[in-house]
Amino acid sequence: MGERDSFRQASQCGRDGAQAFAGRKAHASAPADPADTALSLVRILVLPGADEDAAERLGAKIGVAPLRDECVLDPSDLVVRFDTDGVSLQRGELSMRADLAAMLPRLKAGRLNRELLVRAARIKGAQVGECPLRAVDATAGLGEDALLLAAAGFEVMLFERDPVIAALLADSLRRAREHPQLADAASRMHLAGTDSVEAMPAIDLAPDVVYLDPMFPERRKSAAVKKKFQLIHYLEHPCDDQEALMRAALAAHPRKVVVKRPVKGPHLAGIKPSYSLAGKSVRYDCIVPVR
Repeated sequence: MGERDSFRQASQCGRDGAQAFAGRKAHASAPADPADTALSLVRILVLPGADEDAAERLGAKIGVAPLRDECVLDPSDLVVRFDTDGVSLQRGELSMRADLAAMLPRLKAGRLNRELLVRAARIKGAQVGECPLRAVDATAGLGEDALLLAAAGFEVMLFERDPVIAALLADSLRRAREHPQLADAASRMHLAGTDSVEAMPAIDLAPDVVYLDPMFPERRKSAAVKKKFQLIHYLEHPCDDQEALMRAALAAHPRKVVVKRPVKGPHLAGIKPSYSLAGKSVRYDCIVPVR
């Protein structure tokens, strides 16, 4: 088995673990945290021609039976909509669908190589084209940062603990793999819809880079960005245990951990980086563990 196949197999193990973990959550007597509370308010709508199996899998993970009639929905419901176009999230008149094609301008060769994240993830002395460099995006969200890494040549394992966001991401990846300008990079993105804190210490094949992007309020100030993420904010919540996230990242034995922070924000878990790359609003702290 090649290294790329091993990395994909590790991703599959993550998905299997996520299903077992979700099964336990579905039978819990009460929501355990704010994320569970948000999921308890989600409705799943399946329209004719949609991927019913995907809708059923999501329903099993969050303990919600899919609906097939729009008339039963309330305008205040947060709805995961499965239709012939894929998966979207909506509430009232607001609707969003994850779309990695919006990242195409940033994937152009000249611009991609100048991306701070791509520069921060580089391994000194390693040439991406010589052998597959492996990255873990431990907080994948809608996969935009992971796409930058994949476009730069990394094989990327994506972890996303929220099952609704993971469903939006999976649908976006499906469409990206059919897009002529995204297919190559998307083929190097492997989604494991589970909690990276639980999964990373069990990764057999050590990644070259672990990327962490805990939420922070400063990163979404503009009106345009707020509009884009307004619905996602019902589901996302900041990292509630920075120390556990950092410990799990280091337990994967990467050559480097890259952490996205506000440009003037504190270090994650109080760990001083080996070095940092800073832009106008964000900073990438690079931690190189002693080997």
